[in-house]
Amino acid sequence: MLTSLALIFLMGLAMAAVCQKCGLPRIIGMLLIGIVLGPYVLNWLDASILSISSELRQMALIIILLKAGLSLNLADLKKVGRPAVMMACVPASCEILAFILFAPYVLGITRVEAAVMGAVLGAVSPAVVVPRMVQLMEEQYGTRKSIPQMILAGASCDDIFVIVLFTTFANMAQGGSVHVGDFVNIPVSIVLGVVLGAVVGIALSRFFETAYARSHYVRNSMKVIIVLGTAFLLMAVETWLKGKVPVSGLLAVVSMACALKIKCVPSVSKRLSEKFGKLWLAAEVILFVLVGAAVDIRYTLSAGPAAILMILIALCFRAVGVTLCMVGTALNKKERLFCVIAYLPKATVQAAIGSVPLAMGLPCGQIVLSVAVLAILITAPLGALGMDKSYKKLLTCDAAPRQADRAEGDER
Repeated sequence: MLTSLALIFLMGLAMAAVCQKCGLPRIIGMLLIGIVLGPYVLNWLDASILSISSELRQMALIIILLKAGLSLNLADLKKVGRPAVMMACVPASCEILAFILFAPYVLGITRVEAAVMGAVLGAVSPAVVVPRMVQLMEEQYGTRKSIPQMILAGASCDDIFVIVLFTTFANMAQGGSVHVGDFVNIPVSIVLGVVLGAVVGIALSRFFETAYARSHYVRNSMKVIIVLGTAFLLMAVETWLKGKVPVSGLLAVVSMACALKIKCVPSVSKRLSEKFGKLWLAAEVILFVLVGAAVDIRYTLSAGPAAILMILIALCFRAVGVTLCMVGTALNKKERLFCVIAYLPKATVQAAIGSVPLAMGLPCGQIVLSVAVLAILITAPLGALGMDKSYKKLLTCDAAPRQADRAEGDER
């Protein structure tokens, strides 16, 4: 196992650096090295590491959701208002609808399986989008109209919305039938997840404050361990209550992180966010390399043309969804086009849950994973390069004239 972990970290990081030099997202390199190291090509990874890969991927997903919750600025979300709320669910809903309508004909799967695939593919990637929106805010491109803030807030919530839907559709696929109660459980699961996470987050913040007041200072590293352990417990609560009370463990994790951000001293929440960001550096490598290792490249290549067609159809629906969110805003055509480009890349959620249907033993598991990997390989570079190359042409720089002139001079 130690040899496999060494290969995952060292070769994954090396290939990520190569892709970064070429202007591609780092995750592409990690995925590719995972495919090469996996059992379907070189078979260099130990069976013991592959047997627990689903648990490792879930841990990575929890870490990125904690990071997202601690980084999410609720004030920005409130400031942007309706468009940000719509961006959190409308584009993903449009994409899921595209899969439900067309995937049975293009890929030969059932409607419920198409819904599962749509939920896997429906999320935008915070790993690709968030760093670029932070950069835009620093350079003050589109900030006057809160464009990067809107995309950042929408992308963070979009993942949560899609993951909740995925859980529901996956349960339907396992049962083999669709019931009205399954859809009723969606809002119940969302509300209970938010409430549970908020209560736990407030309790944790008070515990940290009380410990500090009594001179029992809890170090930030210890706080990270406590928060992480509590997040694992929240995920376990969903399993314990399954079939009795619908509750979203992942949503509870994000809600807990948001409550900590609001209730804790700003310096504490900032340090927690930074530390989970560092944890994500390691979790990201494990997540994407192991997802690549789970891909049967022969099956993926055989499904290629039909899968690519389905991905492109879904992206068209997603673009329509983003455009609908912009209706009634002050954004011009160029700024709306940038929003469409920014919502193209897929990576984090697809890597985290793309192989779950296969692990659950669903008949559509292999095709879902293959389409998820193809979507990452196609849309992550497309979205990342699209944003990098277009933001100066499509967005207005709102920096002071002297700062703008200085930035222009530095470029020259």
